[in-house]
Amino acid sequence: MFSHIMVGANDIEKSKIFYDKVLGTMGCEPGVLSVNPTGHKRYMYLLDGIMFLISEPIDDQESTIGNGSTIGFSAKNPEEADAWHEAGINSGGTTCEDPPGPREGMGMKFYLAYLRDPSGNKLCALHNMAG
Repeated sequence: MFSHIMVGANDIEKSKIFYDKVLGTMGCEPGVLSVNPTGHKRYMYLLDGIMFLISEPIDDQESTIGNGSTIGFSAKNPEEADAWHEAGINSGGTTCEDPPGPREGMGMKFYLAYLRDPSGNKLCALHNMAG
């Protein structure tokens, strides 16, 4: 449905440490550096044909977060979601929402763990407990 997801980073190297750790818990290799023609850095992460990027804003303005936005990463099981959350906390992220755990509603049951990355972007590790 989408080709990629990219978020801005105010401190690209601090954000790389964070994403290397959290995405590493899901089997992703460390981010690969790309420098665009304007000299701005980006790090690309690839896993199972899905691409996620962090980037210095090319307009040289501060990176800002989207209020109400969340980027969700699939977790294989609750333990992977917990490891993802712990890696994020230990790498400069902050917890948000409720603590990691099951959530139910509308006939669905998920295991969710929420974080904010070093730039404030809201992230979620989700494991579908029904299937």
